Amino acid sequence: MTVGYVIQVMPTLAVACMRLGELVLSHHWLARSRHDGRAEVLPEPIYLFMVALHGLWLAGCLAEPLVLERPVSAWLFWPMGAMWLMAIGLKLWMFAAMGRLWNVRIVRRTPQPVVTGGPYRFIRHPNYLAVIVEIAVIPLMTGAWWTALAGSAANGIVLISRIRREEALLFGNPAYRAAFSTKKRFIPGVF
Repeated sequence: MTVGYVIQVMPTLAVACMRLGELVLSHHWLARSRHDGRAEVLPEPIYLFMVALHGLWLAGCLAEPLVLERPVSAWLFWPMGAMWLMAIGLKLWMFAAMGRLWNVRIVRRTPQPVVTGGPYRFIRHPNYLAVIVEIAVIPLMTGAWWTALAGSAANGIVLISRIRREEALLFGNPAYRAAFSTKKRFIPGVF
């Protein structure tokens, strides 16, 4: 392992730390909501697959450049890094809008609040968009091209199931339906 490899995998290690922080924060906020009797985690068979996917993706981002001895490509690193920073900005904007309501699990709340500020003014799923970008660009930044491809494909499968389940809950709320029925999931006015 060289100094170059350590520098190469720094974005992956940063994302791993952010994911761990998100899990801790999510658990803390969910415990507070449950204690107040206002939250119920919905059963979600895909959740464990999603957690495993993120773990395998992180491992691929670390292992692929080392095993295949693939160096960082400057022509990919900088544009992908810029996209990653935009994804982080989108996540921070989303966290600011959602506050304690954000969670990694699908949570039914009583009452079910509707957040329409921040990036939710434009799209229904800014966090999923940020994760889609991260899963694609981090491996491209670090030379893990196969991980980018496989991780993006697997994440797409997970998100199809996850978004269907989440929207089934959310669109059952008339206030959510009124606020979001005309908004696209990821790209304003497109998709």
